Amino acid sequence: MEQAIHDRRPAKNAGLVAHSDRGSQYLAIRYTERLAEAGIEPSVGSVGDSCDNALAETVIGLFKTEVIRPRGPWRSLESVEFATLEWVDWFNTRRLLEPIGHVPPAEAETAYYARIDMQPRAA
Repeated sequence: MEQAIHDRRPAKNAGLVAHSDRGSQYLAIRYTERLAEAGIEPSVGSVGDSCDNALAETVIGLFKTEVIRPRGPWRSLESVEFATLEWVDWFNTRRLLEPIGHVPPAEAETAYYARIDMQPRAA
């Protein structure tokens, strides 16, 4: 969470939501306090909601299909770690995403924040 806060530098009341399952981290008082300090709204899915982990499971399946199975057998944990870092970097910064105009997610995010920074703000 700290890395995400550092990378994103969320503005107070920007509408950023941290989604979590109902795991132990979500019950921690300090976790909830840190979200509030960073201006992040907490969110959890309902108990038994199958959509809770659907996105994560989809991305994990994609990762296994694109990296783990075709590039194995793996010789060391370090080689898996480096392959994971490379794939996550590609997934977040360079892959072309059709629903957002065939641009990488990072480029779309930068353009989005540039647009909202240009909007007039109330004094």
